[in-house]
Amino acid sequence: MDALVGTAPASVPAVLRKLYFLRFAFAAVWAALLFTTADTLGALTVTLLVIYPLFDVACAAVDIRSARVHGQPVRGLYANIALSGLTAIGLAVAATSGTPAVLRVWGIWAVTAGIVQLVVGAVRRQLGGQWAMIVSGAVSTLAGASFFAQADQDGASLSNLAGYAFLGGVFFLVSALRLGRVRRA
Repeated sequence: MDALVGTAPASVPAVLRKLYFLRFAFAAVWAALLFTTADTLGALTVTLLVIYPLFDVACAAVDIRSARVHGQPVRGLYANIALSGLTAIGLAVAATSGTPAVLRVWGIWAVTAGIVQLVVGAVRRQLGGQWAMIVSGAVSTLAGASFFAQADQDGASLSNLAGYAFLGGVFFLVSALRLGRVRRA
């Protein structure tokens, strides 16, 4: 049972729990790969950068299907798809200008997507397990501002994006585990 919620619905969407586990696994692998390639903005690094928001689009699409079945609002998920889709394009373009441009695009995405995640988590709090998503959204917003600021510093690096993604994955893992507890209760 989530501390923000008095009672959980009789059926918590199992799809959401599985999706959160998948998002954790993806973030962990992606972060490890980016960390090993973050020193150069080569083809592999650019591919990894573009894949991350595209994976977010795919996850939001699955989430929308599940949310509709369970009568949950989906407006925030559509906003997430639009933001992540534009970010994938923006990252591909920014990569041609260098690491600072990539950090700016990623920073803007982290701020806006963080706000959306915070709102979606707050709206879904009756499902249980959403406090981690709310905190993750707030952390993402702050991290995004720091990425944007980091872009103007000498020696700007993409390695912090790996830590950001991994931490985001941990929040998904915590939420998935909490959803499992709510299901059993």
